[in-house]
Amino acid sequence: MRNEQIRQAIDAEQVFNGYRSARSELDARFPGSMSWKTIAGGTYLYRKVHGVSRSLGPKSPETEKTYESFRNGRARERDLVRGLATRLDEMAPVNRALGIGRVPLIGARVLRQLDGSGLLGRAIHVVGTNALYAYERMAGVRIDSGLVATGDVDLLLDARRSLKIAAPAVSSEGLLGLLRKADTSFSLMGRRSFRAVNRDGFMVDRIKPVSGNRFAEAGHSRLGGDDDLHAVEIEGLAWLVNSPKQRVVVIDDRGYPLDMAVPDPRAFALHKAWLAARADRAPAKRQRDAAQAKLVAGMVAERLPNLRFDADDLSALPAALRRAAANLNSGPESRSEQPDRDDGGLEPGW
Repeated sequence: MRNEQIRQAIDAEQVFNGYRSARSELDARFPGSMSWKTIAGGTYLYRKVHGVSRSLGPKSPETEKTYESFRNGRARERDLVRGLATRLDEMAPVNRALGIGRVPLIGARVLRQLDGSGLLGRAIHVVGTNALYAYERMAGVRIDSGLVATGDVDLLLDARRSLKIAAPAVSSEGLLGLLRKADTSFSLMGRRSFRAVNRDGFMVDRIKPVSGNRFAEAGHSRLGGDDDLHAVEIEGLAWLVNSPKQRVVVIDDRGYPLDMAVPDPRAFALHKAWLAARADRAPAKRQRDAAQAKLVAGMVAERLPNLRFDADDLSALPAALRRAAANLNSGPESRSEQPDRDDGGLEPGW
């Protein structure tokens, strides 16, 4: 990345973190509304949150102070959030012009829904080709578009954590309900499928490691009912579940930042190398796996020297798998590349 690209990416990340913090404060401290109501000749202060109203007591110096504090505090916080949202809107076209907007739009919207639900980074991580967007941001490089081009996103489920506990507010609508908030055209590809697809052919796969204790994990991978996505078991994913994780701010192709939670890039490289060596994998996929493995390993060696393949934090991975890092000695092949609003201005235009 050029210096101006790096500077712009850092500035966008700082504004995004400020927006996210301020929006969280607004939603936590000032949800709902507060108003006075006259009942049986008396005036009472009522607080309404999620459609439920409750009385805070009759009008008095104390309740008047509560009302003014809520009104002024909410106005102040809303003004801060609105200003930061506007700043993100102003930065978006600059991000696009500098070529730092990378993540496909629909994938970015899916990840924002997962992040807002509390699932991203807790029970669900992004794996597969889309994780490369996080790794290139960590290393400050641009990966050739041929190695990041994909029409799907793989969501790795950590079945050791109950989805219903991680995201109780969305358990009724399920993961498919979250996807439909990003794009209403998402539908399951068959009954009890692990895959959803939208009208443009973009697919979301829900995957998990082969279970070593099905009884202990029973029910942990379920969020909605039978009409929700069902996770498919795939061999080798336990290494990614048990690896260290990274949470990285990336930028979508419209120029707006978002969070992406991914396995450690070293674990990604070793897993891809393992896939490339499997005789039962399609030759075209093996070739792509090998290229991605060498690419990420080279990025780690050249740009992220603090991440060592022989470090103790990778001890959960098999020793034979870690030894394979010695064969991944290629350098990174990177190059620089050149809606209607109805939210009161509190959301950027993503």
